[in-house]
Amino acid sequence: MSIKEKAKQIKQNITALFLAMKKKETPWHAKLLAGLTVGYALSPIDIVPDFIPVLGYLDDLIILPVMIILSVKLIPDEIMEECRAEAIGMWQEGKLKKWYYGIPGV
Repeated sequence: MSIKEKAKQIKQNITALFLAMKKKETPWHAKLLAGLTVGYALSPIDIVPDFIPVLGYLDDLIILPVMIILSVKLIPDEIMEECRAEAIGMWQEGKLKKWYYGIPGV
């Protein structure tokens, strides 16, 4: 899998996590971790600042994917598949159809 495909998959998983957070069927602990994951992905603040050579980008390459994997494992499979299918349709032409999905808590 190429880097472009991985980046696209991460973008779709973050959107799917956002959608899963809004579902009543999602357990509260999964909603909490998904909220932290989406917040970390959208936040300009990193655990290790990007201006620190190597380590700055390494945290984005390790921490975010690990948070996504853990969040996905906590959400029931049928809910996650439904949210992934919905997320794929949202990213048409490279941008969201509805701009307000970029605002956390909407």
